[in-house]
Amino acid sequence: MIAFANTRGGILLVGVGDDKTVPGLKHPEDDAHVINQALATCRPSLEVEEIFVPIDSKRMVIQYEVFESKRKPHYRLNSEGEKESFVRVQDKSIKASREMREIIRRQAEARNIRFAYGDHEHALMKHLDIHPHITLRQYTELTGLKKYIASQKLIRLVLAGVLRILPDERGDLFMMQAQKAG
Repeated sequence: MIAFANTRGGILLVGVGDDKTVPGLKHPEDDAHVINQALATCRPSLEVEEIFVPIDSKRMVIQYEVFESKRKPHYRLNSEGEKESFVRVQDKSIKASREMREIIRRQAEARNIRFAYGDHEHALMKHLDIHPHITLRQYTELTGLKKYIASQKLIRLVLAGVLRILPDERGDLFMMQAQKAG
């Protein structure tokens, strides 16, 4: 649900299989209780609408409509007490990288972003003329920049509308804004 709130919102159906079969829930109150306990760990709290949908006399589906948040990014604390945030990419929820979390947070500020176009940015543009995307690791190798500095440059270029980020479990992909993911 955090991923939906951090992205564009969405609907979660509990009692519907990934293969789109509808086995339903025999004890939906128990499932709802567990989900509501998990929701209580989200910060800031999520705006969620819960609807119980009967599918027959013994089974129900629970529909959760999660609204896109204006207070992004949302996160939960994991068992080690670390913040974990997620984003939605197609039909998957993916753990948000540090870069993605900062982009989400700073996009809400809606300020004009400026950046200096120097040798590192030029090397990036040359790389993206040849390759469809670049990862943070590839950018640090290409430029020799320290990871934090390279990260900040990529974030700034995303916020300025030059690049876009495609969150990926193996590492975010950065590509030209007008380019399609591939």
